[in-house]
Amino acid sequence: MRRLILLRHAKSDRPPGVEDHDRPLNPRGREAAPRMGAYIAEAGLRPDHVLVSSAKRTLETWDAVRVPLDGNPGETVPALYESSAARILEVVRHAPDNAGTLLVVGHNPGLQDCALELVGSGAKADRKRLATQFPTAALAVIDFESERWADLARGAGRLERFVRPKDLGGDDED
Repeated sequence: MRRLILLRHAKSDRPPGVEDHDRPLNPRGREAAPRMGAYIAEAGLRPDHVLVSSAKRTLETWDAVRVPLDGNPGETVPALYESSAARILEVVRHAPDNAGTLLVVGHNPGLQDCALELVGSGAKADRKRLATQFPTAALAVIDFESERWADLARGAGRLERFVRPKDLGGDDED
């Protein structure tokens, strides 16, 4: 079995004169990211391998999320920045097969589109929320019967859960 966790970066700032790639987290994002990390740890969702977009906001998100997860440094993957669902899936299919649980920290709309393409079953309420919006710092957990990442197919995943910061008592939503 394979478990894919798609985590959107936490809420970021838009300082004037700063390129999109270099945008940092804002205070709301700096508060939501560690909460999501604590949730991932408490829910037993610890990843075996982590792929992180090279954008500052995704790296800062992972730095905060990883603290309760024993500090896994993650692998920075520039191809995840501004990537389409197809590109994200291509990156995931090249993940090491010794990683049963893979976490990808990335951006919308690619993450949401990727999740929607991969999910073929799961709780109707979670699927509806996922289709409606993939807010900052939200995560989708998708399970596959596949033995290898390279074999992931569209519609073959089961949405095990979809969690937003506001589901944990926070107000981070966009």
